[in-house]
Amino acid sequence: MHMLVRHKVADFAKWKPVYDAHSSSRQKAGLKEEHLFRNAEDPNEVLLLFSMEDVDKAKAFAASDDLREAMKKSGVSDKPDVYFLR
Repeated sequence: MHMLVRHKVADFAKWKPVYDAHSSSRQKAGLKEEHLFRNAEDPNEVLLLFSMEDVDKAKAFAASDDLREAMKKSGVSDKPDVYFLR
């Protein structure tokens, strides 16, 4: 199973180090980053593809205050679109 996330950031260069520093939280949630994409026409639009084993654990992470704080700190500028895929 996979989780796909799309969101915009204010500045990719400022977002990326905060995202990288949050990797242990993603690992604890059972998420493994497979791909990080940037929109070719808008480099501040980010798409992330994660593999996962436990969809409930991934959903809990996606709704967590910890993730919300990390997104705020990193400069996520819109509400993320999150999809759970088979």
